[in-house]
Amino acid sequence: MLPDLLKSFPTAAALEAFDSSAVVGGHTDRDELTLLIAPERISGICRMARNDLGFIRLSAITAVDWFPAEPRFEVVYLLHSLDRNERVRFKCRVAEGQEIESVTNVWRGANWYEREIFDMFGIRFRNHPGLTRLLMPLDWEGYPLRKDYPVHGHKYSYPSE
Repeated sequence: MLPDLLKSFPTAAALEAFDSSAVVGGHTDRDELTLLIAPERISGICRMARNDLGFIRLSAITAVDWFPAEPRFEVVYLLHSLDRNERVRFKCRVAEGQEIESVTNVWRGANWYEREIFDMFGIRFRNHPGLTRLLMPLDWEGYPLRKDYPVHGHKYSYPSE
C-alpha cells in the first residue's frame, strides 16, 4: 500500500489501482516519482505504464549492486511520458541468482539495456530474445560492475595476442 504522499501523484495512484500488489513502496525526490515494484510484476506494470499512462519512451534501464545487502541488486527503469513531460523511475530489488522478466515485449529498445546489465552484473532476464554478452568477450568470466569484482580485474589473454 502506498503512503498518502505518493497517492497524490496520479501515476502512482493509477498503478496501484491497476495492481495493488505490484507497487511495494516508493518515494519522491525533487518531485520525481520513484516506485518500488515487485520483480514478478514488472512486465505488466511497464505495459500498463506505456499503454494506459503514456510512458512511451524508455530512457534507460540500469542496475545497482548493493553488496553486501540482500537482495543484492536493484534494476532501475527510467520512463518518460512525452505528452506530459513526466518522468517516473521503477526499481526492482533482485537477489543474486534471481531472474527478472524482460520488458523487451513492451519496448524493443530494452534489448540492449538488458544485455548490458546481464554482461556487467550477471542479472538474467527471463524471456529475453537473445541474452548474450554485449560489451565483454563471449568467453569472459565474471561481471565487472559487481562490487566484489577485483579492482584490478582479471588477466585476460586476447586471441590476437
